[in-house]
Amino acid sequence: MATPRIAQVRAYTVAAKGGADYHDQEGYHWIDDHISTPMAKYPGFAQSRRSFGINVLGTLVVQIEADDGTVGFGVTTAGSIGAWIVEQHLARFLEGRAVSDLERIWDQMYLSTLFYGRRGVVLNAISAVDLALYDLLGRLRGVPVYELLGGPVRDELVFYATGARPDHAQRLGFIGGKMPLHHGPAEGEAGLRANLAELATMRERVGDDFWLMWDCWMSLDLDYARRLALGSHDHGLKWIEEALPPDDYWGYAALRQAVPPGMLVTTGEHEATRWGFRLLLEMGCADIIQPDVGWCGGITELLKISALADAHGVMVVPHGSSVYSYHFVVTRHNSPFAEFLMMAPEADEVVPMFTPLLLGEPVPVDGKLPVPDLPGFGVELNPDCPLERPHPH
Repeated sequence: MATPRIAQVRAYTVAAKGGADYHDQEGYHWIDDHISTPMAKYPGFAQSRRSFGINVLGTLVVQIEADDGTVGFGVTTAGSIGAWIVEQHLARFLEGRAVSDLERIWDQMYLSTLFYGRRGVVLNAISAVDLALYDLLGRLRGVPVYELLGGPVRDELVFYATGARPDHAQRLGFIGGKMPLHHGPAEGEAGLRANLAELATMRERVGDDFWLMWDCWMSLDLDYARRLALGSHDHGLKWIEEALPPDDYWGYAALRQAVPPGMLVTTGEHEATRWGFRLLLEMGCADIIQPDVGWCGGITELLKISALADAHGVMVVPHGSSVYSYHFVVTRHNSPFAEFLMMAPEADEVVPMFTPLLLGEPVPVDGKLPVPDLPGFGVELNPDCPLERPHPH
């Protein structure tokens, strides 16, 4: 039986504020509370990531409808800019094609946008299209996406939690807790001492066997990162994450050589495509790479990135992404655990990452999750979250 063809591609932004974009939390939230960022050296931009525009893009929802009426969708961060790219440029490579034509569609989207893309918002848009295609193909075949990727290699996912309170994460059953680094180079030695004091306090709370990690969000220089790693070693730091700007491959290679034995260097959240990750891998920049499936090129590209990493003996632990990464992680031997983003304002309870946009989004219980066997990615759009289609083609 012939695979249905793509009838229409539609790109939406979320019309309502209030949490549909996980970068746009209202009021106090741990990820918007004086975190070390690349902009923190400038007065007026240190207290909040929202102050310099972390939330300006908004959510992009891509729907792809097959000629039998079945609809799949994907979600990422790209907003109206991404919607324009999808509708006015990328749709021409999809409509009329077989839904299963994943490789050719991806290649044409990527090659046709080289002159203004290669990463960033363009790759986010390509990623959303790719995720929507996998969701649609799973729905058409009546199987979860992980069955399209070769099937699960384990019965359940095991998670660490990213949040301001690893002690809460330990209570909730996670294997570790990754904390935001609060003080960067602009705050000098006092800031460095405050970081290490926070780590020491948290280590006392959780004991010796629970993982603790720093998320530095591209904000350090090599000297500061080295000193932070050395100072953190006494408190059993598991890894130091995204310490340097993503283009500083040479710095990451040097940092990995400089950290104490047993400490891991991780990065890749803001990297994209197999070519970007090839540099990280061939230059020996990281022990774990952390692509975001909604930003790196989607599932189609993540499979290639993972194969490269496996050949280099490097683990792949995708950044957040909820169901979009869960279906991938459960099929890969070199992805032994997954990340869960603690979206509760105080990082003290488990809530779905994409609330309120997605319905049926699974969350770990006691730090574990069997991936549901529903078709596609197993989630639906919440009809109470109004969508706008700003650039119909």
